[in-house]
Amino acid sequence: MTVDSQGAVSTASTDAPGSAAGTSKTPPPPAGPKNVPKPPRGRRSLPGGVLPYLLIAPAVLSMAVLLLYPLIRNVVLSFQQVGRRELITRKPEWTGVENYTELLGDSQFWTVVVRSVVFTAANVVLIMALGTLIGLLLNRLGKKMRLVLSLSLILAWAMPIVASVTVFRWLFDEQFGVVNWLLRTLGLSGYEQHNWFETGFSTLVIVMILLVWGSIPFVALNMYAALTTVGSELYEAAKMDGANGWRTFWSVVFPNLKPFFLITTFLEIIWIFKAFAQVYAMNLGGPDRGSETLPVFAYIEGQGQFHYGVAAAISVLTIVMLIAAMSFYFRLILKQEEEQ
Repeated sequence: MTVDSQGAVSTASTDAPGSAAGTSKTPPPPAGPKNVPKPPRGRRSLPGGVLPYLLIAPAVLSMAVLLLYPLIRNVVLSFQQVGRRELITRKPEWTGVENYTELLGDSQFWTVVVRSVVFTAANVVLIMALGTLIGLLLNRLGKKMRLVLSLSLILAWAMPIVASVTVFRWLFDEQFGVVNWLLRTLGLSGYEQHNWFETGFSTLVIVMILLVWGSIPFVALNMYAALTTVGSELYEAAKMDGANGWRTFWSVVFPNLKPFFLITTFLEIIWIFKAFAQVYAMNLGGPDRGSETLPVFAYIEGQGQFHYGVAAAISVLTIVMLIAAMSFYFRLILKQEEEQ
């Protein structure tokens, strides 16, 4: 302890190292390399905005080759007259919009359009309703029963189209069909060798059963997966408020899974509207072309009647209808995002 000239007392700690010399140590330099390595000259990294486009370039090129080019060729073909003579001479005749005007003025075309729209609407309503119910059932079952039901759904979904059509044709066969046998066993009359494919309406009903049976697994499994994202506390709150099953679904499940219902419904509309193999393989669009939908109508006009230009015009109009449905869907999606 020292006393200066003015009587002030100052102390210095003798325990701190270096205090005797009147100096203080500076902290050691940080560990690690002193110089940051620079990339070697001649190698430059790609700009950040270019790399994503390079990554998606193979997929875009594949889609352009497999989808865009055939679509352009189909649009060009729709403005041409291509029949047997043009196939032999390889000189198609340009007709402008004649194929479209012929179709739009054809009552048979509009009959097929209405039939396709009604057929699609009936299928989608049944698929979404039954698929949602089965999805809710999967969410309530135990592990073992859920596994059994899930495997059954996957097996139905994985069955090839031609094989499933063959099974359904056998089920509704006129002479050896299981459906006729079952109805006769139940005591119903008039089903002795009943022909279920006698009319276009009955044929489409059988096709509808086939499509619903094959599409329910997709909706049910996706519904179950979506339900796992809904918190259990929401169900408990609804139960405490005295809500029944329907009220719980409408007030808790549906608002939280509204995007799921929108995208699934939209995918089912596309799937059913463009369904071809099931309708054609069931009864070749008959009888008397009474079970034709737009894809089958285009195929028969092209391959059966050799009106390839008209068939191309039918397919273009089908794409336009699907684009109209897509625009409606995207408008709903944008509206929902604005509400959020």
